[in-house]
Amino acid sequence: MSHSPVDRQDAVGGGKRTTDRGIETSHLPFNIRALVFVRERGIIVLWLLLLLFFAIWDHPYFASVANGLLILQAAALTAVYAAGVGIGAISGALDLSVPGVAALAGVVTGKLITLGQPVWLALLAGLLIGVVAGLVNGFITLRGLNPLVVTIGTLSVMSGLAAVVSGGYTIPGLDELTFMGTARYFGIPVHVYLVALLYVVGTVFLTKTRDGIRLVAVGGNPEAVRRLGINSPRYQLLGFVITGCCSALAGLMTAALVTEASPQASPASIFQALTAVALAGVSLGGGRGSLPKVLVGAIILATIGDGLTIAGVQPYWATVTTGVLMITALVIDRLLTQIISDRLVEVGSMSTHVKDGKG
Repeated sequence: MSHSPVDRQDAVGGGKRTTDRGIETSHLPFNIRALVFVRERGIIVLWLLLLLFFAIWDHPYFASVANGLLILQAAALTAVYAAGVGIGAISGALDLSVPGVAALAGVVTGKLITLGQPVWLALLAGLLIGVVAGLVNGFITLRGLNPLVVTIGTLSVMSGLAAVVSGGYTIPGLDELTFMGTARYFGIPVHVYLVALLYVVGTVFLTKTRDGIRLVAVGGNPEAVRRLGINSPRYQLLGFVITGCCSALAGLMTAALVTEASPQASPASIFQALTAVALAGVSLGGGRGSLPKVLVGAIILATIGDGLTIAGVQPYWATVTTGVLMITALVIDRLLTQIISDRLVEVGSMSTHVKDGKG
């Protein structure tokens, strides 16, 4: 897969901002720099505008510390799902089995706890479900099958297995998991800390480690990376495993928050995750994306839901708004990428002509 000739540092972080044609962003014409800014930082501007809008519309209830914590709490689960989907997409391993993996991880953990097994062992078993799901998705996809079809099939299998393990019923009474659910430290819910830790570790991995940078590169162009002697299938497989682990973690956090595990795979979770990823400008084809912006995308969705609820708007309008945002984000990103690419080609051609003229 190829990606646009726009700032490869967006994917791997750090360093000077340069295009893939070796032109520093600071030396580009103002109109191109403005377009790049909109594509890279537009999500931050959108979030700030939403905060201002709801602060005025829902005054004085929206703009408060207590409501801010509610927004972060509401964004937590979506953020975990989105982290997995985002990293998977960046690596070229878009995975739609997320809800099924979360459901199976939750019920397996809940079942083991009700059978008297240690909590740490039950949690480890739940996370291992995510690893296994990622390996299965990866191995099958690397045989040349369409990853969307494969992961939809895995979603069905995982959902069915969750029902088998739980007997089709919710597993209640998981009070042992409150330490990672409703517990609070310094007034902040523990799952907010878990999300922050996940995103810090994920961002450092993608931008500061050799394996993370290679994973991003494989998502951009696996064939080119393979020619450099890097085992690209290994990193594609890693992308699926990371997505599976994040999905399992989301399932465990859900069980901890409600102290029960449900075998029902919620399709809304993958929809919300994909919307957050799209808002963040992550390339679903791989090779480009920023994990912190994925987090902002998840917070934006929670902000919209919270603001509309305070205003007394029917909840289904939040769903409508989310769908519109997702489509709009994809269209705008596509248009901006194409426009920037065309402008860079023009700049490159002009530079070549100038050099030739001097020669």
